Amino acid sequence: QVQLVESGGGLVQPGGSLRLSCAASGRTFSGATMAWFRQSPGKEREFVAAFRRSGGDTFYGEAVKGRFTIPRRNAENTFYLQMDRLRSEDTAIYYCSVALGRLIVSRLRLGENYDYWGQGTQVTVSS
Repeated sequence: QVQLVESGGGLVQPGGSLRLSCAASGRTFSGATMAWFRQSPGKEREFVAAFRRSGGDTFYGEAVKGRFTIPRRNAENTFYLQMDRLRSEDTAIYYCSVALGRLIVSRLRLGENYDYWGQGTQVTVSS
């Protein structure tokens, strides 16, 4: 049974940093696409970032580009989201997700294409 567990969320001041982790278990994910999405109250789920294990390439949503990073060196079953220069509008529940295959670019920003989801971790950016 596949399980994804996020950690690392919390309260941080504007301009600060957080590092989220997603621990995946239950099978190997060597060819998977791993992603982060977020959702805040009253808003649609939003794509944040994705990492394709086959090739190691990364993709980012426009709202976080230049501030958030998925490190290229991720462990086999763990991946991260480094969040720098956080803003109040980054406040949301952050979810990690996994698609078992290598998603093409046009599909990896859509949550419906992912097979498994974590329970989410709250990130609050406030002074």
